[in-house]
Amino acid sequence: MISKVLIANRGEIALRVILACKEMGLKTVAVHSLADRDALHVRYADDDVCIGPAPSKQSYLSISSIIAAAEITGADAIHPGYGFLAENPHFAEIVGECGLTFIGPSPEAIRLMGNKAQAREQAKNAGVPILPGSDGPVQSVEDAQEVARTIGYPVILKASAGGGGRGMRIVGAEADLETAYMTARNEAERAFGVADVYIEKYLERPRHIEIQVFGDTHGRIVALGERDCSVQRRHQKLIEESPSPALTPELRREMSEAAVKLCRAVNYVNAGTIEFLFQDNRFYFMEMNTRIQVEHPVTEEVTGVDLVKEQLRVADGKPLTVPEKSDFLLRGHAMEFRVNAEDPVTFAPSPGKIREFHLPGGPGVRVDTAAYRDYVIPPHYDSLVAKLVIRGKDRMETIARARRALDSFVVEGIKTTIPLHRAILDDPRFVSGDFSTRFMEQFRS
Repeated sequence: MISKVLIANRGEIALRVILACKEMGLKTVAVHSLADRDALHVRYADDDVCIGPAPSKQSYLSISSIIAAAEITGADAIHPGYGFLAENPHFAEIVGECGLTFIGPSPEAIRLMGNKAQAREQAKNAGVPILPGSDGPVQSVEDAQEVARTIGYPVILKASAGGGGRGMRIVGAEADLETAYMTARNEAERAFGVADVYIEKYLERPRHIEIQVFGDTHGRIVALGERDCSVQRRHQKLIEESPSPALTPELRREMSEAAVKLCRAVNYVNAGTIEFLFQDNRFYFMEMNTRIQVEHPVTEEVTGVDLVKEQLRVADGKPLTVPEKSDFLLRGHAMEFRVNAEDPVTFAPSPGKIREFHLPGGPGVRVDTAAYRDYVIPPHYDSLVAKLVIRGKDRMETIARARRALDSFVVEGIKTTIPLHRAILDDPRFVSGDFSTRFMEQFRS
């Protein structure tokens, strides 16, 4: 039985896990770098351990330090949050070998689905629609050219071990392929330590839609509806919503069934997300994230399911508590706005001390944050300050509540993306729901 959980992460997700543990009567351990010694996740945890004097993300990547922190505090489970070590199969293996419970999928599932080329092959074998492209990584420029000629331009090169837009290049003509191929490989190797890239047909105006999935050790796998993540900049999500304004109930069911089918094929356990590209009423498997997502509150708001608590229960060997017919019973509408410490025009990072911090409230408003007045946003980590999550009875009420909440959200001392979100909510294309992943490049032009 799990009794004490170490959270191998920082910021709002570490605090989110700690709060879920408190509700379940579980003790918690926070780990932190010297730069995070005053962070809220450190204050709220039952125990805390400094795992690195260096004010950088390297502290949170030290597996030996994290395992040592678990041992000296008596933790019997580790929750990786997202980012850092969350999708590192080696970390999950070591946690298990040390007699600790890893709160997430098995190392085998992480390894299998974490490599995009392998995941694509698994989807193909499971009968899930995939975009035309290479069978695995392309080993040379000549191989890439042959695949591109077969499927037709434009094409996209993607890092097999990548994510977040790194190691990714769009190619519109054969004359540009060689340079793009070499650039993508070099970037992939620098970012992930693996230079492999694969190639797919590039959809010019798709939507990015993901299905929240969950499996337990009793053989049950469910889909908990979709999140539309099409509003993004350079493959980094800005706004997520559920349900998608583009899906009919029939398409939702088809995508959900495809996601569950793929999870069954790899014996998936715990929380995960199957990501699809959607265009012209057809969907195609893109990748799987073998962890809880930044945007998981959107699904929680429309399903009533506490995904972090389910993670803890499932890791402890208990069955899912999700009702049998929950897959398609979405209640109302929800959106998440990522409030980042960035210039809303240039997107340049804006670290520094928060001088004033006032959170919005009222019906349908939720804010997940680890920030507070006088908190210093360090330059060493990601720029997320808060996640503003809005719920309404339908999409239009959700938009209206979001406008009201953003207008009363005060963050002074640093620049944030709040003005950008407020402007997006007044864009007729966003309000109508008629947009694609190219929305931001058109919005900014």
